[in-house]
Amino acid sequence: MTKRSAPRRHLATSPFKAPALPVVKEFALGDRVSHDRHGLGRIIGVEEGVAMLVDFGARQARIPVPYSGMDKL
Repeated sequence: MTKRSAPRRHLATSPFKAPALPVVKEFALGDRVSHDRHGLGRIIGVEEGVAMLVDFGARQARIPVPYSGMDKL
């Protein structure tokens, strides 16, 4: 069993930049999207803040947050 420690907090007096938070893209039900691996599709289901269910024609895929590789058309 491996213990995971909490991420280190950024000190305001640190000379280094704070780690950037990933930008979460926003999509809505019915949006047309393009995915790097699956191609063109339409959002058919929304799990708020968790994942999107996308119909790519031949198959459906659940794309989890942060929706990497997916862009709104």
